[in-house]
This record gives sequence, C-alpha cells and structure tokens, in this order.
Amino acid sequence: MAPTIKHVAKLANVSVATVSRVINQSKKVKQATRIKVEQAIEQLNFTPNALGRNLSTAHTKSLGVVIPSLSNPVFADAVSGINQQAKSRGYTLMFTSTDYVAQDELQAVTSLLAYQVEGIILTVANPIDNQALNLLIKNKIPYVLIYNQASDAQHPVVTIDNINSGGGVAQKLLDLGHIKLAMISGNFAASDRARARKQGFVDTITSAGHPTPLIIEVDFIEPDLDEILPPIFADPFTAPTALFCSNDLLAISVIGALGRMGLNVPHDISVIGFDGIAIGAHLHPTLSTVIQPSHKMGLVATQQLLDNINGQDYHKTVILPHIIRTGESAGIVPSVQINL
Repeated sequence: MAPTIKHVAKLANVSVATVSRVINQSKKVKQATRIKVEQAIEQLNFTPNALGRNLSTAHTKSLGVVIPSLSNPVFADAVSGINQQAKSRGYTLMFTSTDYVAQDELQAVTSLLAYQVEGIILTVANPIDNQALNLLIKNKIPYVLIYNQASDAQHPVVTIDNINSGGGVAQKLLDLGHIKLAMISGNFAASDRARARKQGFVDTITSAGHPTPLIIEVDFIEPDLDEILPPIFADPFTAPTALFCSNDLLAISVIGALGRMGLNVPHDISVIGFDGIAIGAHLHPTLSTVIQPSHKMGLVATQQLLDNINGQDYHKTVILPHIIRTGESAGIVPSVQINL
C-alpha cells in the first residue's frame, strides 16, 4: 500500500496538519520540525497527490522549475528560455526558489509534485546524494539539471564547463600581469558551480607557479562586503590587485564597496564577474565577465525534458560554450604594484 500523509505524520511524530503545512511551504513550521517531516517523506518515499491522480499516469501539461534565486537575473534568463520552449509545445510552468538553502530543495520538489507536474527543471546546491533528486528518481519523474556542474552521478544536465571557465578567468588576469589574486564567492556549500569555478581558478594560478589566491566566502543574499573587504586591503604589500567574483551581482556589489573604500576599478584593482547579465554591459565601468548562455540553457533543458517525457532519445549531458567578455572593470596590473 502506498504511504499516506498519516504515515508521514506518525513517523515524524507530528500532526497531519503539520505535514500539510510543510508540503505547502508554510513559514509557520519550525526548522527542526520541517527537517523531521522532510526526512519522513524521504524515508517513506511519500509523494502527495493534490489532484488525486497517480503520478505515473497524470498528463497535466505542466512542468516544474526550481531555481536558487528570483533576484538574480541570470536565472530569469533561463526561465525565459524554459517558458519559450514549454509554450511552443503546449506546456505551462510552475516555479519556486530555494534562496540557496539546500534543505529547501526537497520541500520545493515535493510541493511541485503535489500539483502533478510531468517533469522538473532544477538547480541544486549539490547533485551528489541529493534528497530532492532521489525523490524524483524513485518516483520515475523526468528531470533535467541546469547550471550544475556535470558529475559522475550522470544526472541529466545542461550547463557550461565551470572548471574550465574559472581557469579562463585566472589566465585572463595572469595575462594582464596580476599575480596577487583573490576570489570572492557565495557560500560553496550552496553552489557546486561556485566550487567548480574556484577549482579552475586556483588550479590555473598555482600551476603557473604563482601563490594560491585568497578565497573569501560570503552570503549569497547578504554578502556584507563593507565589513569583509577593508581588512583584505589594509596592507598594500599583500592586497590583491584583482578579484574574481562568483557571479555578476556579487561583482557589481564588490565594485560598489571598493568605491566606498576609495579604490578605483580598474585603476587600483580589477574585477571580473560571472554570468553575463545584461546590466553589466551598461555600468561604468562595464563589467568583465564570463557569459554563460542562460536563455539557451533553458531552451535546451526543456527540449531534453520533454523528449524524455515523450519517450524519445535525448542527450543526458549537454555542455554549452561560454565566452569571457572583456569589459572596463579588468585592466593591467597597476604600475605601483609592479614596483612593489
């Protein structure tokens, strides 16, 4: 017999109403209780059925989308591509965000499955032994990852080579004469993309015989750069001459914080971002960045997902090309630093 919401409540030692609140993403549930319920859902392989139909036979012509953030334009670009392809094939979208909280991924997927989406496109913190992905696999729900680094786990994914692109940023800065380098990144636990970019960045720099760059983790949502950056530049002999930021929104915030410190970009310090969001080309200085084709990523991922849903052949791993846009925010190493 298939597990019910009552079985989940009994295993988690909570009320049925509490389980329902967790499934419906209510904020009135304590985090510890939410975790107990999510673990019970996973253990029982429970899938809520809001429309009263079996998941394997439902045809709702709807797809789910789970992204880390609604505030970062790079994800909006991907959703635009997803929506374009979905609409062309008669599907509608339901989407939600996790705000870079890995524990919310299972809750997001569970809620979407409650509305009988036929498949899900998602970005997760870490695809390895991921509860949300395990739930999809157990219930044979088609899914495709976007942005996540391709891994040995062989999840269907449409992405770029984040390791290679991080290495490309390092090489660009080395070519400009920078050897005192640093990376400002959102929390690595919340993003396998950031971890992969760091790997490529660090490996390229150390392989060239230069010192390991300074790595600084900040919160994706509230990075608090006015507190974090000043100590890094307190000593001009050790201060970096260039910064690699793990996404463009962070890079834009870093440039603002540097300006409040009296540092000019790129004359005093260079900054390179990652994503290629449109606003970066309209700033002063224009933003140097890695451009990943987010709109196309969404298009291709939706095509792959729908082919899977319809029983057609599809490529499990698609690596799209990226380019490095040289904007005004990255320049040659300052002459005063060369003399030091």
